[in-house]
Amino acid sequence: MADLLRLLLQVAEKAANVARVCRQEAPLFQLLVQEKTGDDKNKKFVQDFKTLADVVIQEMIRHDVGAQFPEMIGFIHGEESNKFENGLGESVAVTVCGTEEETAALLATVLDGDHTAASLLARAIHHDPATIDSDAAGLSVPLSPSELGIWIDPIDATSQYIDGREEVLEEGRLSPSGLHCALVLIGVYLRNTGEPVMGVINQPFNHKDPAVGCWRGKHFWGVSYGGISACSVSRPKQRPEDSAGEGRLSVVLSSSEKQVVKEALAPLCDPDKLMYASGAGYKILCVIQGLADVYVLSEGSTFKWDSCAPHALLRALGGGVVDLTKCLQSNTGTGSPQAELTYHRSHNESQGADRWANQGGLVAYLDCTLLHTIIGRLKGKL
Repeated sequence: MADLLRLLLQVAEKAANVARVCRQEAPLFQLLVQEKTGDDKNKKFVQDFKTLADVVIQEMIRHDVGAQFPEMIGFIHGEESNKFENGLGESVAVTVCGTEEETAALLATVLDGDHTAASLLARAIHHDPATIDSDAAGLSVPLSPSELGIWIDPIDATSQYIDGREEVLEEGRLSPSGLHCALVLIGVYLRNTGEPVMGVINQPFNHKDPAVGCWRGKHFWGVSYGGISACSVSRPKQRPEDSAGEGRLSVVLSSSEKQVVKEALAPLCDPDKLMYASGAGYKILCVIQGLADVYVLSEGSTFKWDSCAPHALLRALGGGVVDLTKCLQSNTGTGSPQAELTYHRSHNESQGADRWANQGGLVAYLDCTLLHTIIGRLKGKL
């Protein structure tokens, strides 16, 4: 597992490099964007985009993991179809080839013969970044790669990535939108139970290096299996025993969340602590970092690739991500362990991306007491 974690940190940083390269030149970025249609369109957004960066990152991760752990080939899943249409209307299957030159030649067919852009992308794909220090060299988890599957979200919060608004992150404060919401998410789950056991998050646009004016990223990771838990993030300080009452919680929501949910949760929060942010992955990361106590979503507008990686980090810190509908239907107030999201089964009655939706909504939390409070507030209202 230490070898797999080390590899995932490495490929996530390669993915972040690709994301940064694709934003460096606006004309290039415009060339790379296509609108999703049909079964692959996420209903949540009026306009949702598939980028070549998405596809390249996904296939790069699939290629690199499969090369080192061939027993995982066939169990590496992603958000994106690897079919990309060029300006001539030709459909090209984007894959990572054996050499940088071969990958550049393939990408040039997607980019209508733009060999400069294709070479730039191919270089980022085939360039190995400096070794990422995970502080987990001695991590020993009794799992074999043949027991595991992977969910990839190449660039979560694609709309924020496309808009490209630059924000300066303030220590200890949630920032609702901007490039920092765009994350590379790689989650590992058990094939037989769907339990999330490892997660890697890379934030490609964490801050700008003032010396050179280039974006620098930040990575996060967590492992949780059996009695073993390890995480790059320290668990936020425990709140006082009496602090789960009125006006004490901080909750992050989607700006499009139902009004009934906002009204039910508002009394639990100070006026500035019912917060809104973009990107499902970023909102769960806010809970991981202690910038919010919980993230609540009442609709089935997130997917397995959105939640698998950050869910593993929350588990490593003693929290989790539960199905909101199952919790509301439970007599215990927080649901049984079966209410935790799992990642191995699709909804066969659904089509396209909806087969992998978190259809019951979700609550991401660190503290079970606060989860109980949230569910109590929402019972009978949804």
